[in-house]
Amino acid sequence: MNNPSTETKTQKNSWWILVSIGMFAFMSNLDSSIVNIAMPIMAKQLHVPMNQIEWVVSSYLIVLTALLLFFGKLGDIYGKVKVFRIGTVIFLLGSFLSGLQINFPFLLVGRFIQGTGAAMTLSNTYGITTSTFGIKERGRAMGFVGTFVALGAIAGPGLGGLILSKLPWGYIFWVNLPIGIIAITLGAVVMPKAFQTVPGSIDWLGFVNFSLMIIGLFLGVFIGQEVGYTQPVPLGLFALGIVTLWGFFHTEKRAENPLMPLSLFKIKPFSYGLGAAVLIFLSNFFTVVIVPFYLEDARQLSAGQAGALLIIFPVVMVFSGPFGGWLADHFSPATIASIGLLIVAVAQAMYIFLTLTSPMWVYVIITVIMAFGTGLFQSPNSDIVMSVVPKNSLGSAGSLNALARNVGMISGTALSTSALFIAMGIKAGFHVTNYLPKQPEVFIFGMHVAFAVSLVIILGAWGLSIMQGRTVKPGDLK
Repeated sequence: MNNPSTETKTQKNSWWILVSIGMFAFMSNLDSSIVNIAMPIMAKQLHVPMNQIEWVVSSYLIVLTALLLFFGKLGDIYGKVKVFRIGTVIFLLGSFLSGLQINFPFLLVGRFIQGTGAAMTLSNTYGITTSTFGIKERGRAMGFVGTFVALGAIAGPGLGGLILSKLPWGYIFWVNLPIGIIAITLGAVVMPKAFQTVPGSIDWLGFVNFSLMIIGLFLGVFIGQEVGYTQPVPLGLFALGIVTLWGFFHTEKRAENPLMPLSLFKIKPFSYGLGAAVLIFLSNFFTVVIVPFYLEDARQLSAGQAGALLIIFPVVMVFSGPFGGWLADHFSPATIASIGLLIVAVAQAMYIFLTLTSPMWVYVIITVIMAFGTGLFQSPNSDIVMSVVPKNSLGSAGSLNALARNVGMISGTALSTSALFIAMGIKAGFHVTNYLPKQPEVFIFGMHVAFAVSLVIILGAWGLSIMQGRTVKPGDLK
């Protein structure tokens, strides 16, 4: 018989551990999006064109995504807590350096360090959560982490705008310092020194192939935006990405301790849910990247005013996320997730009709609708994804869940800017890589095309969610 007082103490420590790692999950994802609203100011102060300032976002996401699986595996072998704690220090160091405002190359170095630390923390967040909570509480705990991740990814522009209204742009990075110190101090008190490790070795060939695949494909996209996709450098990078993609899957099928356990993808509800998560984060980043340009450049709002409008999304999600979880407990989770995606699709369609003179209350309504739909989708989908895998694969499933989100974010950054600038170039009649102050109608045309692309992506996610609902069995959700 268990001692009640021991159970109470364990429960209390478990949730405090979750708060500690959740704060870093929030910051790691926040720093993938908070830069977007500061890019116009940063570009002017650092004397770089808008298409180059995008590297502040893309470099962070490329490093984070390329290293995520590696540090997850490292945590399994050498200790999740150890890797997580080292990552927190590296992340805060990168945040401090990024905020010094020295020059553009120094900022990119800071972002590289930040991305490395973020990969170390995010890759072990789900593993620590799995090791901390029992089966009965794990679903709620995963939903808690998922809320931190989603809020961090979406709250960036709004929080960044509020900071920029009072402080220099370096503070969008320095805001991590006090939060991070609190999280590290809390973790030092409540977090155990180590969890059980898993014997094994690093799949170095798989890691090299995966990293080169991410770098080749996404670096090719971002450089292609600047010089054209048919130039030798982007084509060479795409070729590198495709070859290493084949090499990665070829290696993983034969590896004794694979970096990515491909057997999980045979579980259809898991694969469909993971695919839907990639697509909704991809679509959300169309909004994260493009809307700050619409509010600040096209509508001539200050960073503070834009931030106040952008903060609406995460505020609504704070309420809609738990509501989605409550609905999933009482009805079919797959059905609730599908309804959420349809609501997001409605919002994406409404974005296509925004103009230079649209009343701001129209933008507010669209944002509320989109945030509500996103909140309805996140918790039910995560519950299904984490419930249908074998219990001994929860750590791997959590790492893949984090990877799916980051692939969605980096793909959304690449695809949204590509769609925007290509459409603007067609409208203007020449190659465009920046906002054209004297031709705001060119941006509006590009924005409409970009959100039309985003709408198609969301409908694709809805289709995957429908298929997930048809393949998941009631007995799978325990």
